Amino acid sequence: MHHKEITRRTREDRASSKGILRLALRIIVGLAISMAAMTTKSSAQDITILNTGLKGGVTKTNPAIPADKTSDNILPDGFSLRQLAEGTDPLENPSGVITTFGNLSNATSTATEPDQNTYLLLDHNPGGPTPGYDYGRQFLFQGHENSGDLAYVTRINLDVTDPAHRITLLTPVGADGLTHFNSIDGSVWNPFTKTLLFTQEAGFVSPPQPPASQLPNGGVIEVPVDWPSTPRTLYGVLGRGGFEGIHADDKGNLYIAEDVGGTKVNVNPNDPNSVKTAANPNSFVFRFVPYKVSDLSAGGKLQALQVRINGDPLTFVPVDVLAPFGDVFSTNQFKLHTLGTSWRIRWVTVHDTAKDGMADFDASAAAKKAGATPFKRPENLAFLPGSGFNTFFFTVTGDTDATAGMVPALAARGAWGAIFRVDLNEQSNNRGKISIFALGDQDHNSFDNITFADKNVFLTAEDRGDTLHDQLNTLDSVWAYDLRKPNADPVRFIALGRDIVASVAGGEDNEPTGLLVSDGDPSVAGLLGRLSLVPDDSRLFFTQQHGENIVYEVQATAQ
Repeated sequence: MHHKEITRRTREDRASSKGILRLALRIIVGLAISMAAMTTKSSAQDITILNTGLKGGVTKTNPAIPADKTSDNILPDGFSLRQLAEGTDPLENPSGVITTFGNLSNATSTATEPDQNTYLLLDHNPGGPTPGYDYGRQFLFQGHENSGDLAYVTRINLDVTDPAHRITLLTPVGADGLTHFNSIDGSVWNPFTKTLLFTQEAGFVSPPQPPASQLPNGGVIEVPVDWPSTPRTLYGVLGRGGFEGIHADDKGNLYIAEDVGGTKVNVNPNDPNSVKTAANPNSFVFRFVPYKVSDLSAGGKLQALQVRINGDPLTFVPVDVLAPFGDVFSTNQFKLHTLGTSWRIRWVTVHDTAKDGMADFDASAAAKKAGATPFKRPENLAFLPGSGFNTFFFTVTGDTDATAGMVPALAARGAWGAIFRVDLNEQSNNRGKISIFALGDQDHNSFDNITFADKNVFLTAEDRGDTLHDQLNTLDSVWAYDLRKPNADPVRFIALGRDIVASVAGGEDNEPTGLLVSDGDPSVAGLLGRLSLVPDDSRLFFTQQHGENIVYEVQATAQ
């Protein structure tokens, strides 16, 4: 395809998605305005948006029972889904058993679970396995969550329509038929290094295989945007851990959410026969301050968030004979999760390559030793637009089990999940405050991806898991929260359905993941969180993970 044709298609594609982020305006209107409150200054267009957009959002979820029943994704009137890729789509450059977008060509057709999406609008053709081919300028990148040393990274070439070149594999297998990556989850573009960063959520190696048995199997992978793909790991710089969300600020610092479940304890401390579904807080929020922003391999300081309750640090409490319930029922966990409270925080250094060297290390163990504060499975984070990267929100998934959430003492301590707000004094200062923006409940819980659609509104997806789906007969939702209404219930933007593959016996329910609102700007000035996005230049993506593994773009159809 000639460059002139690609340029025309790029313009057309952007035009076709024009108004996509008008959904942010619709969300704001739907959340903040009622018919009774409208003034004579409200235009007819506003009324149309109010009536056909997100007023009330989607009122009901899709049921989880029966498990073999399929159901459609439900969006508010005025919105539709455009399919960008699905699991059976062929890869341009298959490698070993990695032959399609979402399934391995092994004996079990293992689903590879594409996760977080990263959108880039480049000013050049980054190239690919076919010499001389113009892959366009718009790209959507994914890491795949499968294990077995066969996780991988894909690039959807959004300007390309030819299925033979539509999806490119960026991490082919080696001579042994493996990529040696596992459970790739989060992803982000780093404009300082001009590389993509992918996180691996992988836990400990099992069965133990010394010396790796002492280290988690996760960590950060760095992948160049231009072909050929030459990924490298940053295990001795950022550490090994079950990392998920990763984001950069405008100083080149990296923020990482870790998701590793803690030891389960009885939901009733007075009944040793009660179920053990309440997890001890066990995961951390990290910040990495590089010595050289253009080269992460030069090292730097890995820090972790520490919360101080009434002046004392809230630290990890192991489940052992001295503390048989760890920190699950503690007063300080209750205080941390109480709406209306605010607690001081600071970043504590857990590893400094200048002092501690470049050998692989366990980031979580280092955070525990340094006295950082653990949470119940942080998943992702997002900077508040216009805050100078001094404010970010992060999601916590919680226990994802109703037998824990239905216990009031556990619900008050984050069993249903939570959304926290962190306000830093300034980026160069290691101090600030943390407050809880939303405490999960039976209807809104298991928070995962988070993305800002506007300076006032963010979207967050649920990851309830099959157990909680069945317990509450409810599939996942995507919620819209309005910062101006911290005590109001959010609006449901998507009620996720269940596709045919997920409905088969032994299948896994679908999950909304990879939630992203972005204009694809690859510059430092274009970092997500610097300013509110321009609606006409931005796009909203998410992946219906598991099952058919379909990547969608949300489009606003009501004008």
